[in-house]
Amino acid sequence: MGNSKSSALSKELLEELKSNTKYGESELCTWYQSFLKECPSGKISKQQFEGIYASFFPDADPTEYARHVFRSFDTNADGTLDFKEYIVALHLTSGGKTLQKLEWAFALYDVDGNGTISKNEIREIVRSIFNMIPADDQKNLPEDENTPEKRAEKIWEFFGKKDNDKISEGEFIQGVMDNKDILRLIQYDEPQKIKDKLKEKKQ
Repeated sequence: MGNSKSSALSKELLEELKSNTKYGESELCTWYQSFLKECPSGKISKQQFEGIYASFFPDADPTEYARHVFRSFDTNADGTLDFKEYIVALHLTSGGKTLQKLEWAFALYDVDGNGTISKNEIREIVRSIFNMIPADDQKNLPEDENTPEKRAEKIWEFFGKKDNDKISEGEFIQGVMDNKDILRLIQYDEPQKIKDKLKEKKQ
């Protein structure tokens, strides 16, 4: 039992996660144990992360979106997520304070990491979101946003940009905060499904 220390969450990390997320101590400790069970190295690879997302969305293809989410949370770009990055990812994708969430959304859409968002980057993320919407649900979408191209166009028009323009982080956050409709268009949220899945994993 020489690894008992590594199987307990450090006090510092526990306090940091408690203050920066909505999760409590017992929840975090339980998740840490199941995290270590699935990832004994203490790290999640991109493939494992994609597998977790695939289990959340059995009726769709979340691979591309999961890849973008992984990139946006792999803050040190080492190709893995540690427990802290993983919990912050869970927190922001299923809740989180609006500003934090929008900072993350900007990082998600800034595919090349250059600090601005182009129209092509909007298209790329919106396309990956559409892959996660079952075909039957896509049929029920409004006429002006029922394809990735139409939805990307709608978002771009809202920001009043020309095709080759860029959106800065400040513009993006302000624009979305000023218009809740855009918030709906830029995200794919199915927190209940994710929460139910996590509860299953805990039992």
